[in-house]
Amino acid sequence: MSADIDDRPFRILGIQQIAIGAADKQRLHALWVDLLGLKVKSRFVSERENVDEDICELGHGPTAVEVDLMQPLDPHGKPAVHTTPLNHVGLWVDDLPKAVEWLSARGVRFAPGGIRKGAAGHDICFIHPKGNDEFPLGGEGVLIELVQAPPEVIDALS
Repeated sequence: MSADIDDRPFRILGIQQIAIGAADKQRLHALWVDLLGLKVKSRFVSERENVDEDICELGHGPTAVEVDLMQPLDPHGKPAVHTTPLNHVGLWVDDLPKAVEWLSARGVRFAPGGIRKGAAGHDICFIHPKGNDEFPLGGEGVLIELVQAPPEVIDALS
């Protein structure tokens, strides 16, 4: 199924983040922060999302990429942010509501939760890793986060 680019009411602008999970984020921290030199810019903890994450930054300015180092609050709870080491890839999008509406109408399955505020304060939603009978298109095993780009990112990446 290929879409006519002229009727797509949004654009994917670039990579907003990659999220990496482990049972203990300290080993991730040792590599990404201590050895590779990424800076931790904030921390996000959510019982609902079963996550304790350090939000690191690669690059600077509006085109910087987040590298989220995640561990579960409860290793037996859901979601299990550590069971898939590359937990998800986040993509900047210039119009998140239009993207969700357009993609849903074309059979893309979204994860429960709808559009909501993410850890970095941007509106987000997730394309489910697997399709189903109603919405047959998913990330083929990869959770994909769509992130509403703020104006400075849209300007920098357009």
